[in-house]
Amino acid sequence: MQLPLVSIIVPIHNSEKTLNRCIDSILNQDYQELEVFLVDDGSGDGSLAICRDYAKRDARVKVIRKEQSGVSDARNLAMDQAEGKYLQFVDSDDWITTDATRMMVSAAEYGSCDMVITHFFRVNHDKIRRKGHIKEYEIMTRKGFAEHMMEKPANFYYGVMWNKLYRRDILNAYKLRCSRELNWCEDFLFNLQYLCYAERICALPYPTYYYVKTKNSLVAKEATMKNTIQTKKFIFTYYKELYENIDLYEENKGKINRFLVSIASDGH
Repeated sequence: MQLPLVSIIVPIHNSEKTLNRCIDSILNQDYQELEVFLVDDGSGDGSLAICRDYAKRDARVKVIRKEQSGVSDARNLAMDQAEGKYLQFVDSDDWITTDATRMMVSAAEYGSCDMVITHFFRVNHDKIRRKGHIKEYEIMTRKGFAEHMMEKPANFYYGVMWNKLYRRDILNAYKLRCSRELNWCEDFLFNLQYLCYAERICALPYPTYYYVKTKNSLVAKEATMKNTIQTKKFIFTYYKELYENIDLYEENKGKINRFLVSIASDGH
């Protein structure tokens, strides 16, 4: 039986120190039906040369070079070119487990799921801690997933794109792409928009991703107080609409409105 192709998208900007670890973790997985998009977002270091070297050695690797315009543009360019049944995202500072793609694809195929979400490891210098919210294996409806999410709406587990698997046909059918208007919280907006069309979601209680916590990350730079408040209000319109559409808002206003005052957290 032919295994489904997975498109893995890696946005890159000045990541030469961590890039080999990231790419090696992707290519050395036990799931090999991959196409890997390395999108260089105007790097000024040796990142592009590293990407091109991998492309010479592995036909699955595709390099996109663009002027610097941000992570959303980088991801969108690759999404436009992707041919996989599923899409997976990895940040260039991070890396994935050897079984990450296989586990998520197996869950999606077995359960006919539109999205798969997994636990992750947070790496802070020499400390590695496991993170995740839904503790048991579960296949659920959009409503069931939303009920979990309202408990910890600002948790990275729900907000980020890198611990999830998406169906490309849903993204293309509804023209879903990362917002170019936001420079913070764009992952969560993408997930909220995707959830409007995902009917079945699978939660895997296994970590598949190593997230490296850095003080100089884009999130840390962009999350100023003013920007945070404005972005929160903007995102909340989509967040509230999701719950209204599945008839959960009125009976859970308190929990849902808590999103406005919750602080983005990786679960520390």
